[in-house]
Amino acid sequence: MSLYQWLSENPAAFVFITGLLGLIFGSFLNVVIHRLPIMMQREWRVACEEILVEQGCTVSGAPAPAGRYDLVVPGSACPHCGHAIGALENIPLVSWLVLRGRCRACKAPISARYPLVELLTGLVFAGTAWHFGFGTLTAAALVLACMLIAMSFIDVDHQLLPDQLTLPLIWLGLLLNLNGMIVSIQDAVIGAVAGYLALWSVYWLFKLLTGKEGMGAGDFKLLAALGAWLGWQMLPLIIMLSSLVGAVVGIALILVNRGDRNLRIPFGPYLAVAGYVALLWGRDLVDAYLSTMGLAH
Repeated sequence: MSLYQWLSENPAAFVFITGLLGLIFGSFLNVVIHRLPIMMQREWRVACEEILVEQGCTVSGAPAPAGRYDLVVPGSACPHCGHAIGALENIPLVSWLVLRGRCRACKAPISARYPLVELLTGLVFAGTAWHFGFGTLTAAALVLACMLIAMSFIDVDHQLLPDQLTLPLIWLGLLLNLNGMIVSIQDAVIGAVAGYLALWSVYWLFKLLTGKEGMGAGDFKLLAALGAWLGWQMLPLIIMLSSLVGAVVGIALILVNRGDRNLRIPFGPYLAVAGYVALLWGRDLVDAYLSTMGLAH
């Protein structure tokens, strides 16, 4: 019996192995969350310096960092002492617990967010495998989960949703739905367009009324991506859920910060959570709502 067949016939084993795989992917997502914004900043700086030089301007300040810097190179190291992190120190969850949340070399604290991202990814992977079972839909949903987790934490840290993540997610959603994996290609295309225009319209309406920018273009693209994956029918649910949770959290943060209404609150994480909820239970939630309103067929 092949491994493929064995996993398809043993749901519990499939869920368990997928959860372990999620821990590993969570470790990689920590790298993406930390390094991708730095990579983008370096690219922007180099591009700006090249433009200034072409225009005959003098570039002041420290030179741009030299050497390769991406998701692979350089290897992981302690930010405090530069100690290279070996394989045994990089086992998801286990290493952090064994080291008691401190660098082995300098004993500086290691943020608890690293194991929390790993644990979150593992739980999401296991839950997705349990919900959808063995199949290509699960594989696609896990890709979506990884992208949403990475974008959520980057947005929390930098109020930024990178095009390097949002745009591929749009195209991938459309490609997967060419054969109707989740929704028809017509619903996916309309979902992508409507998702973008929905928040784009809110952005301009808010700016015209207040003179301020209420959200970034990354939010438009993320909702477009969710529309491409789930179809236009899920957009009202996603907007409603994300707005509800965002409003509650936003009010709580304003109260904690003593009424500071200028506090910048990223909207991406709420869209991401709402989108994944819609992927798993969207049809049930919509049917329950329609039934409550007496509109169900």
